[in-house]
Amino acid sequence: MDRLGALSAFMEAADAGGFTEAGRRLGLSASAVSKAVMRLEERLRTRLFHRSTRSITLTPEGRLFLERCRRIAAEMEAAELDLAQLHDAPRGKLKFSLPSAGMPFMEQLAEFQKRYPDIELDMDCSDRLVDVIDEGFDAVLRTGDGSDSRLMSRVIGTYSQMIVGAPDYLERRGTPMTPDDLSQHSCIMYRSLVSGKLLSWRVVYDEEPVDLPLSPATVANALEPQLAFARQGVGLACLPDFTVRDDIDSGKLVAVLDRYLTGRTTFRVLWPSSRHLSPKVRVFVDFVAENLLSKR
Repeated sequence: MDRLGALSAFMEAADAGGFTEAGRRLGLSASAVSKAVMRLEERLRTRLFHRSTRSITLTPEGRLFLERCRRIAAEMEAAELDLAQLHDAPRGKLKFSLPSAGMPFMEQLAEFQKRYPDIELDMDCSDRLVDVIDEGFDAVLRTGDGSDSRLMSRVIGTYSQMIVGAPDYLERRGTPMTPDDLSQHSCIMYRSLVSGKLLSWRVVYDEEPVDLPLSPATVANALEPQLAFARQGVGLACLPDFTVRDDIDSGKLVAVLDRYLTGRTTFRVLWPSSRHLSPKVRVFVDFVAENLLSKR
């Protein structure tokens, strides 16, 4: 228990930026908080704070230790909440965000809504970079490494990109056999809402990853227009595999250059680590992890 108290004193001091304010929040004296942190440093044989007469700042080791402590605290809170709410039904508003690449998940998310009718879904469907904490999101679906220390994450699955075109387009323009052939084709490109730049098509060519410099024939800032234009034979599009599998199986689209597209991207669900994992968030995280990419 003394160790848990020292961890609490350390985290509060780091958040408050001083021992006096940390003591006020904890109902202790500044001296008691300072001594608890000093004992923790002695036990770890590591200085966690730089101290001056006016302030304290975390050392590099202190910043690393703080991230781990926050995760420990979040797990403890979650364990307590799980027991306290064991018999509570998931309910209330659940605000979450997903990128345009997640639009094909709508049927599964509708199934979630039917399974938990007391949860009100408030969806933000866009590729803008939301601030999960400041904007009050309960959860977000995102690609990438999920390295934000303020967030917990769980891997949903992985996917690869596929270059696809309609059969009539390939009949008119020919099937590209190497990445170099794409310079002769009409390409349907994606423009990032965040950077304003076109997203390049990354291929593995001569055993090296290459970002192809393509000249776009069509540009869109969402997935659905790219998919629609590809189906209509306007050009080739590079899209996540889970968005085009059904079209490929039905013959509406044909995949090309598969052997040059070997990379995979991780899809995650993330939620604030500083909050209790409420029943509504817990069932949402479990549902998306088990149903979104696993059934595609």
